[in-house]
Amino acid sequence: MPPSPRAALCPVPEEPSPDPRPYPAPYPKRRSGNRLALSLTLPGDPRSAAIARAVVTAALHAHGLASFTWPAAHIASELVAVNATFTPQKDLYLSLRHRDDALRLLVWDQHPEHAGPGAAELCAQRRRRALWLLTAVVDDWGGEWGVCDALPPQRGFKSVVVLPR
Repeated sequence: MPPSPRAALCPVPEEPSPDPRPYPAPYPKRRSGNRLALSLTLPGDPRSAAIARAVVTAALHAHGLASFTWPAAHIASELVAVNATFTPQKDLYLSLRHRDDALRLLVWDQHPEHAGPGAAELCAQRRRRALWLLTAVVDDWGGEWGVCDALPPQRGFKSVVVLPR
């Protein structure tokens, strides 16, 4: 509706029309991947692997690192699913970082200490065997991975994967 002459003489300026999109787009800008730093805590349930996959995919796309999407999403979901199986009902911590032209994924679980060295070695063997598909993906992409004990005061295991650009 056109403004009336009376409204045009009013000294109060018209309010601007509201933005039809009050919320920003999901991916407003492509940012440099060097600032990617993502951390989240997930329930210790194998179904959390789907959450890890979705979050990693969204973060990589938002930071302009789409070339890492397939291996990183697969690696995150494998690590979360396997670690949740080894430590059910305990929270898992997922970290995703991009620095120095490499992508680093870390999953920390709260696996309890074993009573003896034989049990600890058997558990480590089973963990490595369960991650055979992760091993194939990381090798294919020229990366490295490993599992180590968490440093005190934390307890459990940390699984780390590094993928070069």
